[in-house]
Amino acid sequence: MTSAIKTQWHNLAFSGLILHEILDHPLEDETPQARLKQIGMMTILYTMTQAHQKLTLSNIIEITELTRSGVKETVDLLVKRGMLLETMGKNSMGRGTARQFEISQDLLSKLSSFRTSQEAGLN
Repeated sequence: MTSAIKTQWHNLAFSGLILHEILDHPLEDETPQARLKQIGMMTILYTMTQAHQKLTLSNIIEITELTRSGVKETVDLLVKRGMLLETMGKNSMGRGTARQFEISQDLLSKLSSFRTSQEAGLN
């Protein structure tokens, strides 16, 4: 299978996985709008990860053009779900700390096992 097709399959697999994880497992008192924001945010964060961009609040704000509080609200829900891991790193100026995120290994493991089964079915 060509690299471009594999990339599309991986992106589709990720989209399907996050749809399942977010829509089928709502958090208590979570609105449908909040779930849709999370799906959109995870899509952006996955794309940023594929482009080797750091997942910091500043970078996410720059890409999405959302307010800081809008990004924080959605990202915090994804951390609560365990889909993102949060760490503290140096800020872009190297003087202070900044929240950094990464897609959880648990989610990436689920994606990897899904991809493997899909690719086996295509051969």
